[in-house]
Amino acid sequence: MEKLTALEASISKLSETEYAEFREWFLNYENERWDSQLEKDITDNKLANLASEALEDYKKGNFKDL
Repeated sequence: MEKLTALEASISKLSETEYAEFREWFLNYENERWDSQLEKDITDNKLANLASEALEDYKKGNFKDL
């Protein structure tokens, strides 16, 4: 928790430009982590059941057009 408190304090002291740069970096970092986790889940076959269920529902007409 100490690290988080220090991080929060540091972020609150950033200039507008520095904050914008930090925010862009963090969004990219977060997206890369998300992509990595999704790729791992696909590799580990964790999404196969969800895909099968979705296809079965589609075949049965259990869906709504977006």
